[in-house]
Amino acid sequence: MGKVPSGSGHKSRKRGSEVCQDECVEGDDKPITVFLVDDHEIVRTGVRAMLNAQEDIEVIGETASAADAPRRIRQSRPDVVVLDVRMPDGSGVDVCRDIKSESPDLAVLMLTSFADDEALFNSIMAGASGFVLKQVRGNDLVTSIRTVARGGSLLDQGIHDRVVRRLRGETNDPDEALLGSLTERERRIVELIAEGKTNRQIADEIHLAEKTVKNYVSNILAKLGMARRSEAAAFAARLTSSASDGPTADPPPPNWP
Repeated sequence: MGKVPSGSGHKSRKRGSEVCQDECVEGDDKPITVFLVDDHEIVRTGVRAMLNAQEDIEVIGETASAADAPRRIRQSRPDVVVLDVRMPDGSGVDVCRDIKSESPDLAVLMLTSFADDEALFNSIMAGASGFVLKQVRGNDLVTSIRTVARGGSLLDQGIHDRVVRRLRGETNDPDEALLGSLTERERRIVELIAEGKTNRQIADEIHLAEKTVKNYVSNILAKLGMARRSEAAAFAARLTSSASDGPTADPPPPNWP
C-alpha cells in the first residue's frame, strides 16, 4: 500500500535525521503518504502545511467530499487517510468502512471536533486505527500518523473501556447518555453551536434551510433538557474535555487550524 514508483519526485526520508531516526524501517526510504478528507479548507490547508514540513511525511491528495473520497483514495493509494468524521455530503465512518473493505491494511485516522462516543464506537467498528480531536497539538497529530503508518493503534485502555461499555449498553456518564439520544445530524449541529455559529451559518454549513435548522435546535434542546443554546455549547465543551482523559492540551501552533 502507498508505494510510489521511483523517479516520481516524491520526498525521501533522510537516513539518520532526528525525525527519521526512530521511525524509519530499514531499507525503506519512502515517505509516509497521507490523504486528507475534510470539508473545511482551512483545516486541510493547515494540516497539509504541517505534515509536508516533516521529512518523512507527504500529503499526496485531499478532498472536501465524502462522496468523492473512496475513488480518490483508491487512485492515490496512500499509507494513511486522515478522515473527518462528519461532512455535509456524507459520513466519514461510511467512507472508512468502504475503503477498509477494499484495503484492509490501509491506516485510517478519524478526525473530529469533539468527543462523541457514538462516532468513536462506529469508527472503531468500521476499522479505524485511531480517533483524534481537531484540538490536538500539531506534534501529536504527526506522531499519531507515524504510529498508525507502522501498524500501531491509538486506542488506549481508556478508549477501549468506553467502547466495551458501549457494546454492553452500559454508561455511568450522563453526558454520554444524552449524546446517545441525538441523531448524527443533531450531533453535528451541536458541534456547530459550540463553534459559536448562528442558525443561518449552520444552515449554510450543512445545506439546510434556516427554518429547518431552527427546528433542529429546538428538538436538540428538548432532548437534552436544556432551554438555551449556551447550555448546548457547554455540553459540547464537556464532551471535548472528557475525551483527553488527562491534562488539557497546549494551544495549537500557528500553522494548526
